[in-house]
Amino acid sequence: MTVRVLLADDQALLRGTFKLLIDSCADMEVVGEAANGQEAVDLARARHPDVVLMDIRMPGTDGLAATAAICDDPELSGTRVLVLTMFETEEYVAKALRVGASGFLGKYVTTDVLLSGIRTVASGEALLSPGATRALITRFLTGPAPGPLLAPPERLDDLTPREREITALAAEGKSNDEIAGQLFLSVLTVRSHIQRALTKLGARDRAQLVVIAYQTGLVRPTPRGT
Repeated sequence: MTVRVLLADDQALLRGTFKLLIDSCADMEVVGEAANGQEAVDLARARHPDVVLMDIRMPGTDGLAATAAICDDPELSGTRVLVLTMFETEEYVAKALRVGASGFLGKYVTTDVLLSGIRTVASGEALLSPGATRALITRFLTGPAPGPLLAPPERLDDLTPREREITALAAEGKSNDEIAGQLFLSVLTVRSHIQRALTKLGARDRAQLVVIAYQTGLVRPTPRGT
C-alpha cells in the first residue's frame, strides 16, 4: 500500500526537499503541499492523505490549530498527523499530543528517521521515543491544565485486566516488542490487546491511547529525577 503524504510547511524549499525525498520511495507519494495551517486543513479534507507532515510555526493558522482541526474532523479519521518542527520544546510536544498528533520529530532528524517515522505513524503507531518524549508525556499530560478528557475515567472499566496492563505499559513508552518480552506474549497478541483497547476507549491511535492512560489516572507521572 502506498502511503499518501500531505506536506504543510511555510518554507517552499523545505517542502520541495521533502517531496523529492518522499517521492523517491516506492511505498510513498506526496499528494499535496500547504504553506499554512488553513491550507493544510483544506487539502486534507479534499485529498484525505494517510499522513500530514505538519510544521508548527506557520503564518495565519499555525500547525497546532491545523492539527486539532484535522484530528477533530470525523471525515478525516484515517488521517494521521506527524509534527515536524525546529522548535522541539516540551510545551509544543505536549500540545501536539493533546490535540491529536500521532508523532513529533525535530527537523534535525536524518532522512531514514523521517521516512521511518512517516511509515510508523501511517501504520497507526505513535512515534514516541522511549527517552525524552516519554519524560514529556509524564510531565505534561497530567499537568494542571491537560485539556479536555478524551475519555472519562469510568471507561477504563470496559478494559480487561490484560488490556489495562498493556495500555499502561504502552503509556510508559514501551514498544510492542518490549511489552511482549516483558509479559511473555507474542507481538501479535500485544497488538490485538492494543487494538481492542483503542476501540473500547474510542482512541484514534496509540498516541491518543497514551493521553487517555494519563488523563484517566491509569498511569501516574514519574517524579522528576527518577
